[in-house]
Amino acid sequence: MFKYIFFIAFFITSSFAQIDANLEIVKKANTLPKILISIATDSSEIATLNKIKNSLAKDLEISGHFELIKEDSSITYEQIPDILALSNKGVDLYLNISAKKDNSGKYTLFSKLFDINSQAMILEKSFTTLKENRYPFLAHRSAISINDYFKAPSIAWMDKFVVLSVYKGSGKADIVIGDYTLKFKKTIISGGLNIFPKWANKNQRSIYYTSYNYNNPTLVKVNIYTRQKEIIMQSEGMITASDVNSDGSKVLITASPNSQPDIYLYNASNKSKRKVTSYSGIDVGGQFIDNDSRMVFVSDRLGYPNIFAKSFNSRGVEKLVYHSRNNSSATSFNDNIVYVSKDNDNELSTRAFNLYLMSTKSDDLKRLTASGINQFPKFSPDGESLLFIKSYKGHSSIGIIRLNFNKSYLFELRGGKIQSIDW
Repeated sequence: MFKYIFFIAFFITSSFAQIDANLEIVKKANTLPKILISIATDSSEIATLNKIKNSLAKDLEISGHFELIKEDSSITYEQIPDILALSNKGVDLYLNISAKKDNSGKYTLFSKLFDINSQAMILEKSFTTLKENRYPFLAHRSAISINDYFKAPSIAWMDKFVVLSVYKGSGKADIVIGDYTLKFKKTIISGGLNIFPKWANKNQRSIYYTSYNYNNPTLVKVNIYTRQKEIIMQSEGMITASDVNSDGSKVLITASPNSQPDIYLYNASNKSKRKVTSYSGIDVGGQFIDNDSRMVFVSDRLGYPNIFAKSFNSRGVEKLVYHSRNNSSATSFNDNIVYVSKDNDNELSTRAFNLYLMSTKSDDLKRLTASGINQFPKFSPDGESLLFIKSYKGHSSIGIIRLNFNKSYLFELRGGKIQSIDW
């Protein structure tokens, strides 16, 4: 049986094997396996299956680990594909899918993956959801299982919820969860102005968000399944949870209880908090770095917004970015930071807000976007992908950048404007 083996090599910038600022990964495989996806001819759930097929094809494309073949080759679910004909078309992998829905509405996707070169079925899986409208997650899980079979770099982030605030009009914004393509969406908080959602833990059961439905701006924690709410903190001015550490025990909160925006470190276990910046100007948007011992944040202490770093156990502040004079909205993964910078007129756009990638361990800097307004960047858990909001020519979209492949993808929101996002 033939195997596709994916090798990755990291460019090392120090003896501690730090990934450089470009997060370069070199794939040593000479070619990508060519995969053809087919809907079984005896399937009954054709409308949704076509949507699953399209989503699955997009997932495999975005993974960067497979090449999609667009050919029609249909058989029943129990049949063996025509190995010779597929081989002559250059197909390496043949995925046949089918589905069924029971009386309760439970929807199940069935899949069989054939290795054309070894003339064998190598993977058979089924995936079930209680509600048919969650079909995108069936596609994501199928793509993940195929990717994992070949031990390719993980794309498990595809199965995570994104949470976003959707602006509906003056004083109106809802909190919505969905898949990263926005083909599945569900409103979980509505009524009034609800913004800046942030996942409270890895299991994605609770979120923090800012509500303007109280006497003062209020940071609220809510369980998205039970809808049980807890008020964390109130402020005369702005308040938001800007970052949650990996185990959910610590939260960085920007708040201005006395009309002065500073950053607070909140302990979710004992519900205590302490002020970690104290400056007469603006300190906002803290993000954990260096195993939660330090943070990066945005401050105007030089007379313009820029990115700084500081330890939680010292008062010293370090300037990190020496590019541009209008930098904001940072995200971090290990020693790598992506931030938003307001650019002047350039060859591709006018007054764009672009994303830049840098490292705290080197002077390398890389621009990731070239046009439009790009905001609220967020690394995937493995640091190989970046989620962000893109506004361009009146359209509001979720953007995904696959950092290792220098490719980006946009998924537009229909109805409303994305205000902020997290995954």
